[in-house]
Amino acid sequence: MRIAVTGSIATDHLMTFPGRFADQLVADQLHTVSLSFLVDNLDVRRGGVGPNICFGMGQLGAHPILVGAAGYDFDEYRAWLDRHGVDTSSVRISEVLHTARFVCTTDKDHNQIGSFYTGAMSEARQIELKAVADRVGGLDLVLIGADDPEAMLRHTEECRTRGIPFAADFSQQIARMDGENIRTLMDGATYLFSNEYEKGLIETKSGWTDEEILAKVGTRVTTLGAQGVRIERVGHEPIVVGCPEENAKIDPTGVGDAFRAGFLTGLGWGVGLERAAQVGCMLATLVIETLGTQEYTLARAHFMERFTKAYGDTAAAEVQAHLPH
Repeated sequence: MRIAVTGSIATDHLMTFPGRFADQLVADQLHTVSLSFLVDNLDVRRGGVGPNICFGMGQLGAHPILVGAAGYDFDEYRAWLDRHGVDTSSVRISEVLHTARFVCTTDKDHNQIGSFYTGAMSEARQIELKAVADRVGGLDLVLIGADDPEAMLRHTEECRTRGIPFAADFSQQIARMDGENIRTLMDGATYLFSNEYEKGLIETKSGWTDEEILAKVGTRVTTLGAQGVRIERVGHEPIVVGCPEENAKIDPTGVGDAFRAGFLTGLGWGVGLERAAQVGCMLATLVIETLGTQEYTLARAHFMERFTKAYGDTAAAEVQAHLPH
């Protein structure tokens, strides 16, 4: 499958606060919060949902096509992605803006406070998917991830107009979207991704019930944190896949992106929804054990040992046939 991933391209500036955010909040003063957290360290990492997902797919041997906008400071990041199996030829480079930037602080309970500077991401709305499809010989699936909202709407409409299957994945952009936009972005999607909190927010903002949304999308994929993932389709029993046991919980940033990378790669392998979700959960576990969204490595033997322990020999045999040597 030729899978294009649209989404933000950014660098992450990740900090760790040794206390708890909750201990610093005064209940009757929440209308006038003014806080500064003295953090222990700063890690500058490559990020953005588009590259995070593409990097994970590349680690699994897929060759995803990254679609998004970056700044004139993108050369080093591009070289990194190229080395890890990502097609970056469809990334638009701004002549005037920096690559987007995510600044996030995580407390000892793994709660997070973050800010996002859009920068060059605002130019993603100028990208036409037809040019991408023509360059690679057609697209089998486009994941429309969190990006410039106008770009998300344009990509969705173009997929519908050109008959390209697409996956709706609003994630961080749900907060700023109204019900009309949310309905537009998911109507007719082949897949709809969200976490459980976002699932409720999508239903509240769109005004559509869970049943109505399922009737409008092919497959609804809801991540459940430590409980794994639930996959729902009209006329089918839900599929629930648990997470492998974690060796450590280092950093939750990028875990959802890693799940999507594994899931999409599994779809490309043709292994079925349950098996694809298992691959996604295994990759997400590797990410939560690592500081940074693209700092993990996928050693085939180690991956398969843990995958077999979590999901059994039959599942492992099916997946092992597709993993790169």
